Amino acid sequence: MKDQSPDRIRQRVREHYGKVARGSPCGCSAGAQSGCCAPGSQISESMGKVLGYSEAELSAVEGANMNLGCGNPVAIGKIQPGETVLDLGCGGGFDSFLAAKAVGAEGRVIGVDMTPEMISKARENAETMKVTNVSFRLGEIEHLPVADASVDVILSNCVINLSPDKARVWREAYRVLRPGGRLAISDVVATAELPERLREQASLLTGCVSGAEHVETLDTQLTEIGFENIDIRIRPKSRELIGEWFPNSGAEQYVASADIEAKKPLSLENEPSTLTKRQRRFTMKPMFKGLDTETQLPVGIGAAVAAGCIPCLEKMVDLADKASIESKKLKAAAIIGQFVKEQPTAHMEVDASVN
Repeated sequence: MKDQSPDRIRQRVREHYGKVARGSPCGCSAGAQSGCCAPGSQISESMGKVLGYSEAELSAVEGANMNLGCGNPVAIGKIQPGETVLDLGCGGGFDSFLAAKAVGAEGRVIGVDMTPEMISKARENAETMKVTNVSFRLGEIEHLPVADASVDVILSNCVINLSPDKARVWREAYRVLRPGGRLAISDVVATAELPERLREQASLLTGCVSGAEHVETLDTQLTEIGFENIDIRIRPKSRELIGEWFPNSGAEQYVASADIEAKKPLSLENEPSTLTKRQRRFTMKPMFKGLDTETQLPVGIGAAVAAGCIPCLEKMVDLADKASIESKKLKAAAIIGQFVKEQPTAHMEVDASVN
């Protein structure tokens, strides 16, 4: 697999899963005819035992089940009625439809996939099943077509390992989650260093193996971005299934399926970073050290505007209102923040006076 550029990896994955959507007999790998790609009862048995789906769940949305998963993120997500759920790499919509039942009529589910054929299939399934609280959007999980702080729960099933920029995926997830929102991810992770012979096989990339990130690296990425309550649990029995996906490859010695949970902090004070390295300069807690309230809140508003952090801005404005800070000071802070956001390296000569 000579060309490992991010764009080529995405193209290879898109081509493979486009074929799956059009009716290729194999989902999880490019050549295996066992495990998740096996017919009928063997699929149900494997998924029920290893992935965590009940027979009722499998039969409830049977038309959308393309056997592409490695766990049951809906089960670990503890989805509540009325919540907004985002499904990363939704495929034909299997987990999206299960989540739609959980959120009920007052909730909604957004499925995102980068493969046009998958989006078309998911929309057809939604129409056939008459599910009205689900929408499907074409897009890359590294650049989500979803608004900031608009989602309660993020699901994903054996997809993030396919991304060539996993840290960017986690940053995007953090961006779109509301404060207190949570991750409920099932994915293939590396438990040992993959040999080069496995990393170079294209079939192992599209089969969720060669792109798997090591557990410790995932934990570090999630922590640095700002997630808390991180819990990555290996499913030991999944090695058997991976061995069936790629017989005689030895892949099961290096990767396994895992449940990944984490939470976006509810409190602004507990939020160690925002979304990018540049924005991390505007972390609130250190900035406030030694400042009185009259200074803290305008500074916080300017920093929130510069960082593009809407939840931070809303929090600062609410606190400023309760503290009866002069609106003139707040407006000046917002003007300066906007200037910094638009021209971060420009010489700071801005008239922030307010008449």
